[in-house]
Order: sequence, then structure tokens, then C-alpha cells
Amino acid sequence: MNIALWLQRQALAHGTRPALYLGTKEVADYAGFHHQAAALAGWLQAQGIAPGDRVAIFMTNCPDYLIALYGIWYAGAAAVPINAKLHGAEARYILEDSGAKLVFASNGLDQALAAAGCVTPVVAAAGDTYAAALQMEPVAAPQTRDAQDLAWLFYTSGTTGRPKGVMITHGMLAVVSLTYFADVDAATGADQILYAAPMSHGAGLYNMLHVLVGAAHVCPASRGFDEREIFDLAAHFGRVQIFAAPTMVTRMTAVAKAEGRSGRGLRSVIYAGGPMYLADIIEAEAHFGPIFIQIYGQGECPMGITVLRREEVSDRSHPDWQGRLAGVGRAQAGVELRIGDAAGEPLPVGEMGEIMVSGQAVMPGYWNNPEASAETLQGGWLRTGDMGVLDAAGYLTLTDRSKDLIISGGSNVYPREVEEALLTHPQVQQVSVVGRAHADWGEEVVAFVVGDVTEANLDAHCRGLIARFKCPKAYMHVAELPKNNYGKVLKTELRARLVKPGQT
Repeated sequence: MNIALWLQRQALAHGTRPALYLGTKEVADYAGFHHQAAALAGWLQAQGIAPGDRVAIFMTNCPDYLIALYGIWYAGAAAVPINAKLHGAEARYILEDSGAKLVFASNGLDQALAAAGCVTPVVAAAGDTYAAALQMEPVAAPQTRDAQDLAWLFYTSGTTGRPKGVMITHGMLAVVSLTYFADVDAATGADQILYAAPMSHGAGLYNMLHVLVGAAHVCPASRGFDEREIFDLAAHFGRVQIFAAPTMVTRMTAVAKAEGRSGRGLRSVIYAGGPMYLADIIEAEAHFGPIFIQIYGQGECPMGITVLRREEVSDRSHPDWQGRLAGVGRAQAGVELRIGDAAGEPLPVGEMGEIMVSGQAVMPGYWNNPEASAETLQGGWLRTGDMGVLDAAGYLTLTDRSKDLIISGGSNVYPREVEEALLTHPQVQQVSVVGRAHADWGEEVVAFVVGDVTEANLDAHCRGLIARFKCPKAYMHVAELPKNNYGKVLKTELRARLVKPGQT
């Protein structure tokens, strides 16, 4: 089943229902949303886009993002959403690896692709070609697709430093969407989903279920995250659901408390994408009330591993409420969860091991990467690389994160990717990148560098190669990196130096 059928059905049944907003301005109702997506599909097919082809989206949050996404699906193609915060060179790699036939890009991002030497045809969302495409003869219905067909190619960085394409099928999107209703939250046509986090990631993965029920889709006029804008939009619309990284939640709490804002109109805040510290969620829930829900997922099992329901987040009566609140909840309906040892064999309750997942929400593999697929998918189980503990009631607590992953502002930063960028500087001899605790962003990127080069030079070099959010916020010059007897850098010692500065 093509997941885009949900839009066609909603348009036929409730075409006049408001669908797309930019700020408080209605851009399209469901009939208009459907018509524009179908017209764009007609244009794509006229360009030779066939079922199974990949078409990328390199755009900031806006209503045209959803029009492009559903236009791609209506044409039977697979979407390749690219984080708008990425450097043009990083986006170019994704385009080349995915074999995308063309890319829709926001104003400015098309220029970033050109500067990076991108050869993939670019359609500027603010340009004449895109406007003409929306005037094409619309297709009659979404192209027929099977549940196992590729719908969304999600690029997530790996510890090798090169992004891997997670294959997300139409069936996976349907399972995750329907599981939302069973486990996470309710949603109706009277609700609104507000996209303040990147639509290329978790926030966008929640669009389908809101299309299914005919809810409104609201993109902030700023096209990003602004605490005051979120509060104003929530108060205007009245029944807003938002997906947020933990750092976004803590920033919202700080602004609300400082300015006396209640968060009126925020019905549900689903948070994930990094560690939510116990004190922070207690403070947020105390101020805003029972509106918070935590989920845990990975691109390889998008949004669908565990959930801590709103009543569990707000519960203060259970004997172990703090322990549960510090965890990530219980398995969602679409998956089976277990803790495995080094060989992947199940461990008893209460023992720490690797979190493993199986079920219909799990990816079939990585795009054109059989080696990584075989390493990650073993015996029908997804080996997440995250460490955790399950208690007797099925509640999961994360005890560590995959490898040395840094999560800054809800975005994943893999140290090796940053290290490889810095090591291309001719004066950098050695480098090691770690995360340092940050009050607003959860963590910030710090680089320990061996080499005679200034911080300004390093920063300019790094920004020319990778996204700004991945670039180190601090550079520590050291005579040598601490290593064990096998020559492996001791990152635990480097992290300790950040806690106790002065050790070089």
C-alpha cells in the first residue's frame, strides 16, 4: 500500500478541512494539498521519474516540504529527505549515494549545492520550474506500491563517518503511524501538528498519521525552533502536538518560566533524540502539566521502539516513579524488545546489555550497504548499539549510547566524521573529538588537537567541510593524545580533562 493513499482519502472525504499553514496563514485545505501533490507527481512522471526512483528534498520546514514529499510518493518514487542543516558537500554525498534523480531545494540551499559541485538536477522550491510543476495535469491516484517498497531513504551517520541510508518502507511507515495511536497519543481532525524540529527527521515522520485523521500541519514562519513563536502558535490553534528534542523542552521551560507563559494550547509534546535529564523533565512537567510523552527510536526503527506515556511521565505515586521517568518506557506494539549479550543471546531481567529489536517497524537494511546491514541485522534482530537494562515490568533504561555518539541539540554528531574533517588540515597531526556537557544543548563538540594551528584556522577549515552544528565549539591543543597499549585513544581520559581542566 502506498502511504500517500491516506492523503487522497482525506481529500475525498474532508477536502475543505484546513491542511497546511505557514504560521497562522492557511496555505491549502486537504483538497488543495492533494491536488498540488498530484500535479507535482504528474510533472515528475513527465521528467521520466519511475516507481522506485529516488527524489530528494533539501528544504527547511515549510508547507511545500509536504507537497513535495507526497508528490514524490504519488509518483511512486522514494523520498530522500536531507537535513537542511547539513553542509552542501554532505548533501551532495547523500544525493550521489542514493542515486537521486533530482532534488527539491529551498532558497539558499540550492546555492549551497551548486557551491559544492552538485551535479544532481536541482529544482528550487521558490523558482519558476516548481511553480510550473504545480500547474501540471494531476495524476488520478497515487502509484500502486507494495508494503515492502521503499518510501523514505533516511540518512543517518555511522561510526565510520559516512552516512548510511536506512531503507524505510511504506509498510514501516504505516506500522509506526498506527502504533502511535495505540501507544503514544490520540490525534483527530481537530488537532494540529507543529513542525519546529527538522521535517527530515522525527518531526516529519509523524506527518502521515496526522494526514490520516485530517489534522492541520503548521510550519512556523521562522521555519525553525523559536520558543516564543511556538507558544504563540499553540495559543492561536489550541490543540497542538509537537515533536521536540530534550534540549528544546528545557529551553521552552526556561522561557515559559521567565516570561510567565503557561503553554496554553500545547496538547502533547513528544520528546526524544537525546538524554532527558530527570530534573529537567520534572521541572517541565511541573510547569506545563501532563503534556509530555517520551519515545525512543532509531532511524533503523523510526520512532517505534519504546514509549513512556503521559500518565507515566506525570505519575508521582509509583514507588519507582523516578527510575521510570529516568528511563524510556516500555516496548511499543509494533516491536519485540530484548537485551542481548555480545553474541546477541538474550540476557536475564536486570542485566545490562545491548538493546535489540525485531518487528515490522524495523528496517530491511541499509541502502547499497550489505556489510553494514549484516552487522546490524542478525538473526531477525536489529542490534541498536545502545546499552540498556530491562526491569521485570518491561521498562527500559538506557545506560550508555552507541559508541561515542554526541547528541547536541537533538542532532547526532559522530566524532569520527568531525575527526576526519579536521585531519584533512595539513597542520593537524592527530585529533580526537568528544562531547562536553552543555546546559542548553545537552552536549557540545570539543576537539583535542595535536598540531601547530590556530583555533580560527581550524574552525574555518571545519566549516568548509561539514555542517555548522557538527563543528567543534572548542579546540584543546595537546602535545599528544592519551592512548592505551594498543594505540587506541582513551576518550574517557579526554572527557575527564574537560571536567577537570588544566590536564594537557
